[in-house]
Order: sequence, then C-alpha cells, then structure tokens
Amino acid sequence: MNNNTLSRQSGPDQTFTEETGRRNKNKDEKPGRDRHPATWVPTLYFTEGLPFVATTTVSVLMYKSMGLSDSLIALFTTLVMWPWTLKPLWGPVLEMFKTKKHFVVATQFIGGLSFGILALSLPLEGFLKYSLVMFVIIAFNSATHDIAADGLFINALTPQQQAQYVGWQGAFYNVAKVLSQGALVYVAGILEIRLGITEAWMIVMGLFGLSLILLAFYHLKMLPVGDSARPVQNLREAFETFGRIVSSFFKKRHIIWHIAFIILFRTAEGQLTKIVPLFMRAGRQDGGLGLLTADIGIAYGVFGAAAFVLGSVAGGYYVARRGLKHSLFTLAIVFNVPDAVYAYLAFTQPQSFAVICTAITLEWLGYGFGFVGVILFMMQQIAPGRYKMAHYAFATAIMNLGFMIPSMISGYISDWLGYKLFFLWVLVATIPSFLVARLVPFKKVSTEGM
Repeated sequence: MNNNTLSRQSGPDQTFTEETGRRNKNKDEKPGRDRHPATWVPTLYFTEGLPFVATTTVSVLMYKSMGLSDSLIALFTTLVMWPWTLKPLWGPVLEMFKTKKHFVVATQFIGGLSFGILALSLPLEGFLKYSLVMFVIIAFNSATHDIAADGLFINALTPQQQAQYVGWQGAFYNVAKVLSQGALVYVAGILEIRLGITEAWMIVMGLFGLSLILLAFYHLKMLPVGDSARPVQNLREAFETFGRIVSSFFKKRHIIWHIAFIILFRTAEGQLTKIVPLFMRAGRQDGGLGLLTADIGIAYGVFGAAAFVLGSVAGGYYVARRGLKHSLFTLAIVFNVPDAVYAYLAFTQPQSFAVICTAITLEWLGYGFGFVGVILFMMQQIAPGRYKMAHYAFATAIMNLGFMIPSMISGYISDWLGYKLFFLWVLVATIPSFLVARLVPFKKVSTEGM
C-alpha cells in the first residue's frame, strides 16, 4: 500500500502540491457525487491484496504441487516481484494522464484477464515459462494498480477521513490474504484430489481473475474520480520534476541510516516467506511436515493471517502509547524471536495439526506486531516533506528490495543446509534487524524537507 502521487510543476512560476490538487478536484466535481468511503475503501484494498498474494505466496504452493524444486520456486517467484520494487520509475506517468479511477479500474480488468490467460497456460507443455510471463504481467499491472489506488485514497479523502479509514486498508488487505492463502488454497487442495493438480490450479487462478473482473465492474460505479491529471508541458519538464523528487529524497537527514534500516529490518523474514510453505508441504522423510495443500490453506491462510491482523492492531496501540522511538527495539524483538517456532517444527516434526497451527499463529502474531515498526518508520521518518507521497513510494520500493534479495537466495540456502539448519540460520539472520533497530537515528518530523 504505497503512496505514489507526485507533485509537479504547472509552469515556470507555479508548483502544484498535493493539497492544490485536492482543492482543484473539489471545485471540478459536483457535490454529492462521491460515494461514502465505506462503500469503496474496503473493496479497493481487498482488490490490491489479491494479485500480490497470488503472485508471491499462492504461486509457491502451485509450483510445489506441479513438481518444481524449492530453489527454483524461491528464485522464480521472487524474480516476478520486481515490478513492486521498480514502480516509482513509472509512478509519475499516472499523474500525467486520465484520473486515478481510470487506472484503478483499467488495471483491475487487465489483471482479471491476465489470470484467465495464466489459467489456460497451465496445461501446456511449456507451462513454466508461460505462467512466469503471465505472473510478471500481473505483477506489473498490480504494482500500477497500487500506485493509482493509494493516490486515489489520498486525493479523494480529507485528512480526517484518511485517519479514519487507514485502518480499513490493512484490515481488508489481510482479508484478501485470508481468502487467497486460506480459502482458495483449501479449494485447490480439495480439487487436486478430485480433479487433478493442473485442473485444480486452473480453476483457482480462474477464480482470482473472475474476482478482479467483478470488482472492476463494482468500482466502475462506486469509486470517486479523484484528482484529474495535469499534464506536464513537455518531456524536459517531466524529467526535471522527477529529478527534483529523487534528489530531495537522497538529501534527507540520516537517509543512509534510514535506507539501511528498511532494508535490514526484514532480512530474516525475506528468507522465511518462501521456504515456510515449502517446508510444510515437503514429505517427512525430506525433513518437512508433510501437510496437504488444504491443510496449509487452513494453517497458513486462516490462523496465520488472522493472527497477523490481531498483531498489527496490538502493535499500533503499543506504539501509539509509547512512541515509535521508544518502541522500535521491542518491535524488532517481537518481529524476529517468534521465527524460532520453525526451528522447533523442523527438529520435532510434530504430528499434531493443532501444534503446527499454534506455532504458525505465534509467529504471525509477532510478525504483525513488529511489522508496524517499519511501516510507521517510513511514514514518520522518511516520507514527511514536500513530496511525501512519492518518497513513501520510494521507501516501500527499497524495503521490498531488501525483502526480495534474501528471498531469491533462500531456496539455495535451504537446499544446501536442509530445513533444520536453515531455520537455525534464519535466527542468526535476525541480528541485523536488532542492530539497526537499536542504532538508527531519529529526527524531528518538523525538520523534514530541509
């Protein structure tokens, strides 16, 4: 959920800021045209979550069922995440044409059709290369959707409404996680047994596509327009504006420290994300838990995702009470220490499904609680200033890069060490998170932009 709305020059003597865009929007639109935020904010962020979870997590289980090795799955499903890291490169383009609503609805339709084509590619002999191409298209399209959706949220709502509905963003983004990693994965597991692996995943990917298309029709009617585009006068002006935004980001106080923080805070998590579902699927003779796809849908998608929501809410209240600076190291501890449950599961290989679900719930509870830290750090320490929406997008892109690199190599490390030693290695990999949480310098928000 990244904010990519950028300020631009209208001419040599006038600079349009985000607030200017909001005021002009309000002049252009007729009173009462916009729907109540409760009718579109939840569905907008539910739609944002579906393709991301399908591409980064559900695809892992699909390829595992279809016989790919852990190392290839971790590598390929991480490589297709690049568009979410690179999206600041084309974010400004969305400011120059049409409206935010136009891009939101268009990308939802395109995403739905792309999942349909992906489903049809699975029975083909070269399904791997075809499906990966489609996942790349879906990722690029979804990243574009994220830019437009966050821009629409910021521009269509007043600051008071933004504060009121920001919690709805995370809640319904995680509802998409529950549906994707829980219900749809469970359906895939049942259909694998009844219809076959390929047919099962064709249906599930088709359901992703159908969901996006139905939501696109809903949003075509329900979404507010948002601000209208104000095209730059020429290519030179576009490059100058983009250059100012980038240079001002790297001139922020403590920016090197802050980049190090958002990269290193998730070092261990990036390695866990790809390997945990593979570990749960792997046979017990190979060191895994031997769970069925449907079992993972319940454990990882229902209990885990629900615990993440609960942890996020608790983490938010904790930081609100103590302040981010005084909370950050504690958040790092809660974020990382529960990773030990996977070492426990790898060494004991419990037969009890309740024990497995309990361990996963504890880890995701800590994950949700601690993840609040890095999100609030980007909002409060990196984003503030003249180009806060664009700079928040840059920060989240850098954070995603710090997540992707460990994910890309995690499969090779796991294959080399085996699951037991891999999860012990992950505990060692949490050390950078503790160090940056303890040492990163804070600054007063009021000094931002200087």
